[in-house]
Amino acid sequence: MGMANIESVTLDVADPTAAHRFYTAAFGLDTQVRLRASEAPATGFRGFILALTVSQPATVDRLVEAALEAGATSLKPAAKSLWGYGGVVQAPDGTVWKVATSAKKNTGPATRQIDEIVLLLGVADVAASKRFYVEHGLTVGKSFGRVYAEFAAGSSPVKLALYRRRALAKDVGLTPEGTGSHRLVIGGGAGPFTDPDGFTWEAASPAPATAAVSAPAPAPAP
Repeated sequence: MGMANIESVTLDVADPTAAHRFYTAAFGLDTQVRLRASEAPATGFRGFILALTVSQPATVDRLVEAALEAGATSLKPAAKSLWGYGGVVQAPDGTVWKVATSAKKNTGPATRQIDEIVLLLGVADVAASKRFYVEHGLTVGKSFGRVYAEFAAGSSPVKLALYRRRALAKDVGLTPEGTGSHRLVIGGGAGPFTDPDGFTWEAASPAPATAAVSAPAPAPAP
């Protein structure tokens, strides 16, 4: 159907100007993720996170600290784990961000370099959602049964991955309950549709001259 990957990610926020200021200060991002003014009601876990993959623990610390200084709330302090090192913050607009690396030791000075951005959707049935997206033109890159799946990003600035909603919420320190809007719109080449978990896709369009913001850490270990 022509939709090989994500072309854009738009966050619905109450104040796009303030959100742009935060994302620029926190992560140095201003192009991959767009911002749109919206007062759509949402409570609790919105069902997705954005993850930033970086090269070493020192860079995780630098980005997490910058986010906290810019007004984010800590959900999980940066710490070592079996798969690497990472931390989780919640932006003032409510979006959850994970910053992580698979490296356990530093190999140089801290930077603000982001290697990969991943949009992780928390879904009710990973296998069913994976089939849905394959039918809409995405190519599976990795898959672990009904636990986790990610799709090849191609030339997209953002990779798409699927994880069980309850497990994703637990991974970032939240409960899985949530109501209302996801406050997220995904842009792709196949035209508008809504996936099995209510995530909205729209036809991709050129990035606006203003109101663009760069918006994902490695996927949670399956």
